[in-house]
Amino acid sequence: MFIDTHLHLVARDRITYPWLKDVAALDRDWTFQDYETTARRIGIEGVLHMEVDCAPTDIAAENTFVGELMAQPGSLMRGAISSARPESGDCEAFLDTLDLDIVKGIRRVLHVVPDDLSQGSLFRENVRRIGQKGLPFDICVLQRQLPLARDLVDACPDTVFVLDHCGVPDIAGDGFADWAQSISALAKRPHVNAKISGITAYAKPDWTLETLRPYVEHIIECFGWDRVVWGSDSPVCTLNSSLDQWMAVTQALIAGASETERASLTHRNAQRIWSI
Repeated sequence: MFIDTHLHLVARDRITYPWLKDVAALDRDWTFQDYETTARRIGIEGVLHMEVDCAPTDIAAENTFVGELMAQPGSLMRGAISSARPESGDCEAFLDTLDLDIVKGIRRVLHVVPDDLSQGSLFRENVRRIGQKGLPFDICVLQRQLPLARDLVDACPDTVFVLDHCGVPDIAGDGFADWAQSISALAKRPHVNAKISGITAYAKPDWTLETLRPYVEHIIECFGWDRVVWGSDSPVCTLNSSLDQWMAVTQALIAGASETERASLTHRNAQRIWSI
């Protein structure tokens, strides 16, 4: 059983995505029906929708959209990781409007904003509020920003964090050494988890299983099997692979794990972290 903790859906007739015009390969609708067809074939039995950095005025609409998918008979959808603006004075009121039967976590993409945004006192106060709501906070940063992520989690010791995409390693640029050092430091914080999701997107087009192995193995070594989860990062993973290929790579990389270890990564940790 796999729970996919990182699915993006694009519904341009309902929601506005300002950034999509700059990524031609992704600038189309990505439907839940198409995703479910593949997901059921490859062993995914539940999924969380990850916010798609839509226009701020459409955040509520995106969560409503996910709720509708959850309500479909036999749906794989288990909930939404909602966008939010912790830097805003309206964030506390926004959090109070959330339907926690739908919203299971929060994310603010940090690599598209100034580096100092997450260092502000209001931002950190609101991330602490997110934790008080019982919601985990997904951290989406570039490799060079991992020290900023460390500062944020140190400022919010009672909030559960999930580091997206293994910390976006610069695999194509062979940035393993610096990345590994930052990951080792971040993993010392017990309230931080790591998401092994779609890292084919950060490799060169001719990547192989062995290209990705050191990154996945270092994440598991640092965080342990009890603090790692799996995600597809579909459709972003399709920039350099397919969803089927990413699943096949994952299965190969964890082939030597015990049944308990596999279950922790593939679904049990996700069920605990997001209460699904």
